[in-house]
Parts: sequence; structure tokens; C-alpha cells
Amino acid sequence: MVIAEAHRLICAGLRLLIECEGDMLVVGEAMRGENAVAQAQRLRPDVVVMDVGLPGIDALRATRLIFDDATVHGRVLLISTSGSEPDLFAALRAGAHGLLLRSSTPEELRRAARTVAAGGALLAPGLMPRLAANLVPGRSRPGVVAPELEVLTGREREVVALVGHGFSNAEIAARLAVSPATVKTHVGGAIAKLATRDRAALVTLAHETGLVVSAPRAAAPTAPDRRRRRGP
Repeated sequence: MVIAEAHRLICAGLRLLIECEGDMLVVGEAMRGENAVAQAQRLRPDVVVMDVGLPGIDALRATRLIFDDATVHGRVLLISTSGSEPDLFAALRAGAHGLLLRSSTPEELRRAARTVAAGGALLAPGLMPRLAANLVPGRSRPGVVAPELEVLTGREREVVALVGHGFSNAEIAARLAVSPATVKTHVGGAIAKLATRDRAALVTLAHETGLVVSAPRAAAPTAPDRRRRRGP
């Protein structure tokens, strides 16, 4: 992992938080955007944790350069002070796979780093409603499928809608009474058919097309509860 943060004390604190449980290692640090890109190209980390306010090449351009470099397989987790809508949209469009707020807890940081390193995408708690509230509200109407989504099966659209609400594969599996592997297959199929970059881009598309029309995120029932309702 590479940490890109202009302030040495904050950088040292992030390193301690990330390495304290022993399953993650920081292999490099950068204090400017261009240094973050160079470190990603040289060290090939799984994740680059980058402050949005990084000096030099701005963090969003640095993210785009890292994402567009076919020789770099690392993924970018951005940390923002405000989590404003412009930051959120710009981060997703630049290719970031995660966005945290500086107010996030240490455990949220570690969970985000692990999720992004494992190939997932993660937005800080509280950012999903902002995304929902500011992406083309009311575009979709009952019974009407956005043209972009016509390539999907009904079940794939259902899964993409739940992804757009921020549910994990396990939570979606519990809601639909299917296996997480089946959900993963549907997510992968939707990403391929829609030619989206990854799960984070799928979330954006779900909102842009009006597939997600309600902001609140209700907790998913657990799989055992679902099985009890269905009977033995």
C-alpha cells in the first residue's frame, strides 16, 4: 500500500492505523500528486490511499493517471475533508474505487482498504444518500426501463438496483434468497453488458438511469431469517 498525504504527522498516523493489525503493509509514502503516481508505477501497490487535497498534480488527475496506466494494477482510495457532491462525482469518474471522509473511524479506514484491495468498491457511510439525492431524480417511471439497461435481464436489473443502494453481495443474496456466488455472477454480467469499469461505476449508473429511486438504506435480512420465513 502507498499513502499519499502532504502532512507527515497525518501520514504517520495513517500508516500506524493501517499496519496495526498485521495484514496490511505500507510500502511507500508520497507528499505530492506526481510522487503518488510515480510510487504507484514503481512499487505496484494493491491500494493507493490518497488525500483529495494533495499538492502538485491534484489527486483526481493523479487517480486518473494511475487508473489509465495498464502497468499499474493498484486501486485508489481517496480521503476527502468534506465529501461534497463535486468531490464524490469527480472521484468516481476519475477511477477511484473508494472514498472516505477524514471523519471516518480507524476501523472504517481499515475496512475500506481491505475492500478496495480485494477488488471491491466502498463509499463512506452517509455518502450514498448524497449520491442518490443528486443524480437525476425521478428519471425512471414504473414499468419503464432506461435504454441503457435494456441489455440486462430483469434479475440483473434487480441486482444492480441493490448494488446502487450500497448492499454487499452477501446482503443482496439474503434479500433475494440466492447464493452470494449467484449474485457475484449477476454483478459481473451487468458490468460486462453495460461496459462499466467496476462496481463503483455500476453504482453511479444505477442512480443516473433512475434505477435507484429511494435514498434510505434499510438493513438487509440475514440469510437464516430468510430461510425461516421460507420454511424448512
